[in-house]
Amino acid sequence: MFYLTIDILGTIAFAISGVLVAMDKKLDLFGVFIIAFVTAVGGGTLRDLLIGNTPVIWMRESIYALTILGAVIFAILFRERLRYLRKSLFLFDTIGIGLYTMIGIEKGLQANLIPIMCIALGTITASFGGVIRDILCNEIPVIFRKEIYATACILGGGSYFLIRRLPIIEEYAFVASILVVIGIRLLAVRYKIALPNIYRNEVNKG
Repeated sequence: MFYLTIDILGTIAFAISGVLVAMDKKLDLFGVFIIAFVTAVGGGTLRDLLIGNTPVIWMRESIYALTILGAVIFAILFRERLRYLRKSLFLFDTIGIGLYTMIGIEKGLQANLIPIMCIALGTITASFGGVIRDILCNEIPVIFRKEIYATACILGGGSYFLIRRLPIIEEYAFVASILVVIGIRLLAVRYKIALPNIYRNEVNKG
């Protein structure tokens, strides 16, 4: 029940982020729902295909489609209030990657993968819904820019395997690692921390 709750919260966060992007692009109602749907389940679909967990979870459990539909309706009804929050898209996206990173890691552990593969699976789960969303909306995906995004997932996922060595309840380690992912992403944006720009010298030469 604990992991299902985290998964549903992640689904809601990513669905709302998809709605916000779709509305910025002036898509129709069907387009808004599709973008919200692929944002919410894109990473999890790829994850399940990689570990052979088929049919993928949203095809087996109707709660995911219903949750996305509810999130879409909520975001549309309260779109004006969401727009007042300057960082609403960023916040929902950041919460989503934190939650989904750990869900992906948990799925990897259930599949008996080694820690580094679990971290990779968590990063895929957290990142690729946003990748699909941005590609469909004709944007360069955040993960391919210099922003700290996938790096936050990797560091947060790595922290989980360190924290769980401590004498604390596993669920606490899980939540702490979610907060690490979210915290790294927030701090990176707040203090403009980014990955090195490999084109800087080329620009200067030009």
